[in-house]
Amino acid sequence: MRRQLALGRFLSGWLPRTLLWQTFLLVALLLTLALAAWSQIFRYFEEPPRARDLAQMVVSVVNLTRTALINADAGRRSELLIELAALEGIRIYPAEATDEIRPLQDTRPMRLLVAEVRRSLGEHTRFGSRWKTLDGFWISFRLDPEDLDEYWAMLPQDRLAKPRALEWLSWGGAALVVALLGAFLIVSRIGAPLRQLARAARLVGGGQTPSPLAESGPQEIAVVARAFNQMAGDLARMDADRALILAGVSHDLRTPLARLRLGVEMSGAPEDEVMAMVSDIEEMDRIIGQFLDFGRGAPQEPIQSIDLPRFVAELTEPYRLRGVQLTMSLPEHLEAQVRNLPLRRALANLIDNALRYAGDNQPLDVSVFEDDGLACIEVADRGPGIDPDQVERMRQPFTRLESARSNTKGAGLGLAIVERVVRAHDGRLDLLPRDGGGLRAILRLPLTASSSGRVRMPTVTPGARQA
Repeated sequence: MRRQLALGRFLSGWLPRTLLWQTFLLVALLLTLALAAWSQIFRYFEEPPRARDLAQMVVSVVNLTRTALINADAGRRSELLIELAALEGIRIYPAEATDEIRPLQDTRPMRLLVAEVRRSLGEHTRFGSRWKTLDGFWISFRLDPEDLDEYWAMLPQDRLAKPRALEWLSWGGAALVVALLGAFLIVSRIGAPLRQLARAARLVGGGQTPSPLAESGPQEIAVVARAFNQMAGDLARMDADRALILAGVSHDLRTPLARLRLGVEMSGAPEDEVMAMVSDIEEMDRIIGQFLDFGRGAPQEPIQSIDLPRFVAELTEPYRLRGVQLTMSLPEHLEAQVRNLPLRRALANLIDNALRYAGDNQPLDVSVFEDDGLACIEVADRGPGIDPDQVERMRQPFTRLESARSNTKGAGLGLAIVERVVRAHDGRLDLLPRDGGGLRAILRLPLTASSSGRVRMPTVTPGARQA
């Protein structure tokens, strides 16, 4: 069983992965097996008639030679043997008990030939492929059936060779090549539309609207292309409707909230009640903002190269002015390929989540460094953290861990928005436990070519970094 599994893994590693080449190899294998089977069938049924023809020729040569020797004068037999050897390639030698004979090859054609010859010349007939030192087709005969003296007659091998064997092989190879070319053309007609469909699907997955696929070719391919075009059109219309709805939500919800906040602040209610209501209004506004950010889908802003330390310092400055305790660890320069506004939203979400779960009285560590060829932005807090088995669940929208990070408000979209932004940058979001308690949220983004290898800060515990 282990050997079979190892062989299966070995073959799977060498087999092509594309449908085009897998199907082509399968068709090629079937054609090759079919040609081999046809050759064996043709050979099986062709060998008996050919053996009878060869046996008739061998018997005719032996009978003519015997008749010539019997009827020739005793003084001219030597000249007759010389003429047979020179003109026909047939050699005649007397047989002796000490003759060294190599038997014929034990093949089906030879067995059929021997049986047919013995049926005509008698069971005493012997055969060989070499007599003493001479190679050829050797057959014994007697001048008279009652005579015990035997003679050996040698026929050239070319008289028994299969005619036009190379020609048959050439035609079979040419037929196989033509069949393989036809199989490749047939398979490519299936593979090309599938590759176009895969490219269009990737564009749809990236938030783009691909050009309509050609609804031609085989009926099955045309039906798939027509269904995909309809799906892409429906998605494009849904994106347009979503953008229109988001524009209306942004205006219709946030404008009443602003009026409500203004009314609460001017209501003359006790200050603690006003602060509580204002906090609720701000939380509602923030949740609406998260819904809008998540509903926008993939960011459409072009990627540009920015200086991450400067970017992080500018984004965290308003938090510092609000009295948030921030411990910064920034290199002098580190460039990355990012979309400015989406990354700003993602980093702000991480800082807001850290403040919400850790509390305003706990300091936050914000660091920028390079690790394993990626630009990294880390936000580390001293909150309750996230269990390692819950990390992947927290990346999903509308997910919150009430048991671990309780007494908080929100829609559960913060990390989902960050995850979507990071994927759009071809990066990743790592959520790691922090030594001493807390959470390390690390954004890993592609570097620019000019920054690669310029800054390298080892990943150590946040408490060991310089402020």
